Amino acid sequence: MMYEEVLRADRALVEDYLRHCFAGRESRADLYDAMLYSLLAGGKRLRPVLTLETCRMCGGDVNTALPFACAVEMVHTYSLIHDDLPCMDDDDLRRGRPTNHKVYGEATAVLAGDALLTAAFETIAEHGTALSAKRALEAAACLGRAAGARGMVGGQALDMAGEGHSLALSEVEELQRLKTGALISAAAEIGCIVAGGGEQERKAVRQYAQLLGLAFQIRDDMLDVNGDEAKLGKPVGSDAANEKVTFVSLKGIEESEKLVCEKTEAAKETLRNTFEDTGFLCWLADKLVKREK
Repeated sequence: MMYEEVLRADRALVEDYLRHCFAGRESRADLYDAMLYSLLAGGKRLRPVLTLETCRMCGGDVNTALPFACAVEMVHTYSLIHDDLPCMDDDDLRRGRPTNHKVYGEATAVLAGDALLTAAFETIAEHGTALSAKRALEAAACLGRAAGARGMVGGQALDMAGEGHSLALSEVEELQRLKTGALISAAAEIGCIVAGGGEQERKAVRQYAQLLGLAFQIRDDMLDVNGDEAKLGKPVGSDAANEKVTFVSLKGIEESEKLVCEKTEAAKETLRNTFEDTGFLCWLADKLVKREK
């Protein structure tokens, strides 16, 4: 199967499972409607695909990894809903349509994000039973660390605090390592945990995903400057409008392009030094280099 077909198949698995997780639930004051509005809005599904394909590379069963992959996507979607709020980035569009709070109001959007975060761990507890309790607990702990104050939320706090201030490159790298990279890294590591990978394999997967996450964020910064709003599905120029220091504002477009390529090559090399069948994950890294959305 060609890699594009693998990607399509993984995305279809994720979409079907996400729908399955909330099938038959009655909406309470628009809460489930708001949750599903953002959760099922499409997107790259990069994080759950990383979970599935890292699990496969490590010799595991992608169907066993599926609840964990979808839990990661629930956490990611919650973060997007909260990111878009007026008290955060105050965005009107996400994935080509109005942001959650524009449709359901700020209070319901906050609660929808909260509910998706807790649903992620509910999904692991209820549907991750094909794993031993020890490995399921390790996966849940990995996701919790990446999502909280030591990871994504901590990065968002740094991002908000940095608005309107001068930041050094090292500070921007640390901010993005937490805000964007932590969940990407956890998505891959969880796949390794599900497959029963040892510490050496987990370390290599973490390094690959951290480098991939950094390249992904640099590319995001570039797209916020020179991207096509129609392709992105969200406005461009929001970083400048919010007075955020980014890789592009510090290094410029050309140097940022070089950094994306350097980090991507380093990510692929990290995998090749540890694993034999790295084809899909190396292809995915290359695919993200030139992404336009």
